[in-house]
Amino acid sequence: MEFTSVPGVGEKTAETLSKLDGAEDALRRGDVAALARAPGLTEGRAAAIARGAIRRRHDDPGGWLATDRAREVYEDALGLLQERAVTGYAEKRLRTLYPSATESRIEEVRAWAAEAVEREPNEAVVEALEGVQQPTEPRGLRVRERALATADAERYAEAKDAFPELSVEVVEDARDLAELARSYSTVVALDESFAGVDVDGDVRVIPDPEEHHEEVVPERLLAFFAENRAELLAAVDVHEAAGIDPALDPAALRDALSRLDDDGTPRGDDELRRLTNAVDDLDAAASTAASVANDHLRDAIREQDVTIEGTDFLSLVEQGARVDSLLSRELADEYDAAIRKAREHFVDALQLQPGEDDFAERVFAGEPTFPTEHNEEPLNRLRTELKAARDRRAAKLKSGLASDLADLREPADDLIADALELDVELAVARFARDFDCVVPEIDEAGSGFSIEGGRSPLLDVPFAEAEPVDYGVEGVTLLSGVNSGGKTSTLDLVALIVTLAHMGLPVPAASARVGRVSELHYYAKSQGTLDAGAFESTLRDFGELVSGAAGRLVLVDELESITEPGASAKIIAGILEALDEQGATGVFVSHLARQIREAADVDVAVDGIEAVGLDDGELVVNRSPKKDHLARSTPELIVEKLATESSDPGFYEGLLEKF
Repeated sequence: MEFTSVPGVGEKTAETLSKLDGAEDALRRGDVAALARAPGLTEGRAAAIARGAIRRRHDDPGGWLATDRAREVYEDALGLLQERAVTGYAEKRLRTLYPSATESRIEEVRAWAAEAVEREPNEAVVEALEGVQQPTEPRGLRVRERALATADAERYAEAKDAFPELSVEVVEDARDLAELARSYSTVVALDESFAGVDVDGDVRVIPDPEEHHEEVVPERLLAFFAENRAELLAAVDVHEAAGIDPALDPAALRDALSRLDDDGTPRGDDELRRLTNAVDDLDAAASTAASVANDHLRDAIREQDVTIEGTDFLSLVEQGARVDSLLSRELADEYDAAIRKAREHFVDALQLQPGEDDFAERVFAGEPTFPTEHNEEPLNRLRTELKAARDRRAAKLKSGLASDLADLREPADDLIADALELDVELAVARFARDFDCVVPEIDEAGSGFSIEGGRSPLLDVPFAEAEPVDYGVEGVTLLSGVNSGGKTSTLDLVALIVTLAHMGLPVPAASARVGRVSELHYYAKSQGTLDAGAFESTLRDFGELVSGAAGRLVLVDELESITEPGASAKIIAGILEALDEQGATGVFVSHLARQIREAADVDVAVDGIEAVGLDDGELVVNRSPKKDHLARSTPELIVEKLATESSDPGFYEGLLEKF
């Protein structure tokens, strides 16, 4: 696949995707979790790329949201979904849900949403999801006790790229390999020609290291599991709380993680712990052992009277003897006892094993001295031996643990991805429950709609207090009604339900039928009369709108405010005529319904949101538009109220006749 063929993917992003295993499959699926594993690709960017890949797969040209207000309604709908997501991943993944005119895309999401709404978003699942996020790959890992070796320059370059954690060295022959083995605990030779070469040290021949990462650099695998321990365990908790099968065996994962320390080293091995402590405590143990010997000698000297004949003293001095020599003659047994105690302490403190304890005799050996000191050369030799043993033990444990974890590596990604995708599904499930949603019927004939019991979650009132609305339109219609009667809210409800239906999602209604709309054009109420330039630009927009408008849904809120009422009525009438001729569906909210209908050359339906009266100065409104009804205005209702209440209603009755 040419990655640049995906909308929104340029050369740089294509290069990034080329470094991701399975990138083509991820693009075909629109898999945000998989795409986000590409180096340097954020979840938000991955979501945008996934959306482009979905459009490409369904041959979807986009552009369904044709106006700013239509896009605002989509963002509002998306926001309602995102508010019900727990993870940041799910918030971004939900952006791959978008309204489309393409049947295959709508049906794909409808099938997915049908399963999603069956999910049970219980508190245990939600709580577990709070600990889940995309796994991170280890960065800056460096392994200093192991090296790769090759005699091939090209192989050298490949190994440098594939294993940045390790040193890669060029060797020409077995002598070079042996020399390298003296500098590293383990050397991995990449050339088959080194097979069977007998050299001292831990030298392994692995000609295909890329296929055996867990053997060559087990630290990489261990670091991944150590760094993502909390996320993996949280993902397991999500699966268990939701009652769904995970991609791996939870018991196997928990067991492996229990043997792994937070720094990526194996834990729970007594021998490794002994060797590690011995290396760390070596200098301190040697100093303390010397102090034990000196304390013993000091006590012995205090408690013992030493007598030396004058002639003996003179003879020793003439021979150049030091005081230590004088003491050794008199305290030889005590000195031997002191050295013995030093060696015993040294062995016990470091828990040295047979073969290692021989070094104690060399560390504390030589001519009697006071104060006694350890010998540095054998101590350093012991340090080298212990480090090599520690590194060999650690390497063995790492390889063993990495071997156990290797089979869990890909399932671990799937485990977290499945948990994150569950959050996406649960967001849809909670949305459907919170707003009493139903799956809408998609009508292939026309772009009209029919809504029963629709309630908008976009109102500034709690959803439970929103009044249900019944409304349906085929063709072009004027929507009349009193100020603050709910005309704009009705347009918003229609736009929301039509948008959600074309996203493939449930809608907030008792039932709904939505025609397949090619584009949604929603024009919000203008903020005052436009100047000549803006007025001309607006007319150009509508000129383009009515050209090829078949299949479009057009919602317009009080277009008359752009210019004088007389001119507005004629302009709106002309737009409605053009839309009717094209076979589009349109709802125009207007206070000039009577004038527009009179100016139009076609029959224009007029629906009305009827105010049934005034209660303490507040309008009482039937929120569901009444078909083929020109709603009375607020002034008319007030005049009618005055005519009813006045003792001399003549003036008010005269005004009423003018409405």
